[in-house]
Amino acid sequence: MMDEVDENCPLLRHGRQGATPPSPPPTSEVLNAAVHQLNAVIEGFGARDDPGHGDDNSDGEFEASESALNHQHTHRPIHHVCRTNYGINNDVEDGNLRNRFQPAAEDVVPSSPKITIESLPDMNQLSNAYESLDYDDCENDLFLEEERRKGYRHILKVQLARWVIVFMIGVITALIACSIDICIDQLSAIKFRIIKYHYDRCMLIGCMSVPFFIWVSWDALFVGFSSILVAYGEPVAAGSGIPQIKCFLNGVKIAHVVRIKTLLFKVIGVAFSVVGGLTIGKEGPMIHSGAVVAAGISQGRSTSMRLDFKATEQPSSLRYLINFFLSQIFEYFRTDQEKRDFVAAGAAAGVSAAFGAPVGGVLFSLEEGASFWNQGQTWRTFFASMVSTFTLNIVLSYYHGVPWQLNYNGLLNFGKFDEISYSGFEIPVYAVMGVIGGLLGAFFNHLNYRISVFRRRYIFRRWSQVMESMLVATITTVVAFVMTYMVVDCQALGKDPIEHPLQVFCHDGQYSSMASLWFQAPEASVRSLFHDPYGTYRPLTVAVFGFAYFFLACWTYGLSVPSGLFIPSLLTGAAWGRLVGIVIKIMFPTAQWVDVGKLALIGAAAQLGGIVRMTLSLAVILIEATGNISFGLPIMIALMVAKWIGDFFNEGLYDIHIKLMRVPLLPWEPPPMTHNIRAKEVMSHPAATIKIIERVGTVIDLLQTCNHDGFPVIEEDLPVAQREGEIPGQGLLRGVIARSQIIVLLVNKVFIGRGQTAPHVNMATFRDTYPRYPAISDVHVSVRERELFLDMSSFMNPAPYAVFDNTSMPRIFKLFRGLGLRHLVVVDKFNQVIGVITRKDLARYRFESHKGNVRLMEIPITS
Repeated sequence: MMDEVDENCPLLRHGRQGATPPSPPPTSEVLNAAVHQLNAVIEGFGARDDPGHGDDNSDGEFEASESALNHQHTHRPIHHVCRTNYGINNDVEDGNLRNRFQPAAEDVVPSSPKITIESLPDMNQLSNAYESLDYDDCENDLFLEEERRKGYRHILKVQLARWVIVFMIGVITALIACSIDICIDQLSAIKFRIIKYHYDRCMLIGCMSVPFFIWVSWDALFVGFSSILVAYGEPVAAGSGIPQIKCFLNGVKIAHVVRIKTLLFKVIGVAFSVVGGLTIGKEGPMIHSGAVVAAGISQGRSTSMRLDFKATEQPSSLRYLINFFLSQIFEYFRTDQEKRDFVAAGAAAGVSAAFGAPVGGVLFSLEEGASFWNQGQTWRTFFASMVSTFTLNIVLSYYHGVPWQLNYNGLLNFGKFDEISYSGFEIPVYAVMGVIGGLLGAFFNHLNYRISVFRRRYIFRRWSQVMESMLVATITTVVAFVMTYMVVDCQALGKDPIEHPLQVFCHDGQYSSMASLWFQAPEASVRSLFHDPYGTYRPLTVAVFGFAYFFLACWTYGLSVPSGLFIPSLLTGAAWGRLVGIVIKIMFPTAQWVDVGKLALIGAAAQLGGIVRMTLSLAVILIEATGNISFGLPIMIALMVAKWIGDFFNEGLYDIHIKLMRVPLLPWEPPPMTHNIRAKEVMSHPAATIKIIERVGTVIDLLQTCNHDGFPVIEEDLPVAQREGEIPGQGLLRGVIARSQIIVLLVNKVFIGRGQTAPHVNMATFRDTYPRYPAISDVHVSVRERELFLDMSSFMNPAPYAVFDNTSMPRIFKLFRGLGLRHLVVVDKFNQVIGVITRKDLARYRFESHKGNVRLMEIPITS
């Protein structure tokens, strides 16, 4: 169920008599009003991505004056319209949907284009389909009763169980990483051997169409199979999964994101996609894989596989004993809060397995993923990362025939850099390369955004997604074949340790350096650009390769296949970084400080930083992956400059795709310029409420007509005289109860009245149904039972967080995000409920900056 309500949700005003609320306007009128309003917004602010329609305020000041905002934020009567959801503040006045940030008439640009619902910018919407996770404990009577029974032994057992779980997360994540790496290595070896055999043979007898056909067919079939798994099996397995995990850790529930089925298709799909020759990496999906492992292990169950470690068998059976032992580990972690902490540790273990960077994994989870953190979480996350790196080291050492030679820290091995030295006068060069990386990253993100919008509008059918993936694989192979065939860059054998060298048009004892970049794993190509000596590649070779790889990677990211972004970004940056080094070396042949490998590393860092906009964690990951801490300052300078330059134009690619998903993500800080917005303007009103003791039939009717996930519990009170313009209260606040709790009570028939004795329930009753609670359609009660009553007093949260109606939005935001709330009740000065604030109510206020101009928007929520 969602945090929202249906349009048929009745107005529950217990103890209130008065006029019935007016009917909402027809859907067409609301849509037309919304389009009319959005046209006004576009005219006032200018289209974000269209420089031809930008505003004239070149000073970067707020585009609508503060006085205008203050004027439009003054309180006005709110009609009692049955709300579509708890996230939209639909203030319908005379049939028009009013936007609080409508610019003044003199600010309107008459030449701005009109828009329709179909042409709305995809990033400036929120989806009504997402529900929130609840990271706040429900301190009801059952919870307090269980807490009173706990002692030191119980606390020690729970703490020990956490360490056991994070150890298992690290081991299993590493084993999955090893499986992916070994599978790709074996299949790629078969592919390259077959193509090389026919390539060398046909160069002599003139049948080049044969290796070309084999190469194209292999890549198209492997990528097609991977895309079928995603498009027809589990769409959420597409991409790297990092945006989805970031949303989960922020408190948004993404459907199927941490299911075992998603993990299975992710692992198989990424192996086939990499072997299929797409410009992707296998490192990004490892972060998603680690998160899925953590979510599954910490819960001790898999609903997809119908597996639950719970002592339900006969006490004498072996299975009972095993399940009883395991249930002691997993029993107390079946909550959103506990799962969130383990998922953060799993994401860090995935980074550690991918890059051999345990510290970088912890920082990545902290900087890019987790929205909630504590000291104990830091230690457990670092432990999981270290276990993951160590396990992967051991397994890969046996695979490569050197047991216990722990030189395989991660899936991506940059190779050992010699001690890299640099002088102070080189720092401006690194800063300039950071500028280049920021500009290229911003262009990459903008281009990928346009491609992604096109995909969402025109390539949404599953068969078309598979066909597009196969088309991209085919074109990638054609580009690689043509570049290998056309660009002649011959080098002596032994100069580059490529496993499958292609001679092409080179003389005997030589190989094509262009072919070496394409005819090996992308990770190996990165190592070649980092470590091959000066002269291995001509300037034309790395320029053409980097240019082609840039656009192919931009087209590839977002396909319906599991794919990572790290390797394409690093490889593209390494190409142009090495090109910069070659050009400087040609211009200053006697300069001893010029090292093409060193500049390739800076280019790779700048390119990746310009795309994903990470700084601290990425710098540590690169330092750990290269094994050279002395070069940390130049890497950090390049990353920071690339981020600053890129942020001037747009956001990081992960954030762009989160907005394309229309997820109500809450940023770290509240939007600026919102202190004049009050709770009564942010909240959803009226709220659907429940009395402390409510008739069963009334509760079932409410749940069937409303999709709220939380209900304020009220006590009827005598009507209080309201001033003109004040929002009428709905009853004294006594608590909050979740929809899932009510359904569990209905399923277990915890009814009172007419001699009915309510059955005993405890916290374990609710944990056993987590996270897939029954639907209201699964509840069956008789006509007699509908006349009985539900007593909410023992099950509701009697001390919910609440704010007064005049509380400012920044205070609400900090309280809501800092505590991980799902619902925040708004009360008046008499402690009467007047509304509810949810995630969407806050997320629809968005502050953006673009090319020095800033704006505060109130974006629509769509179904």
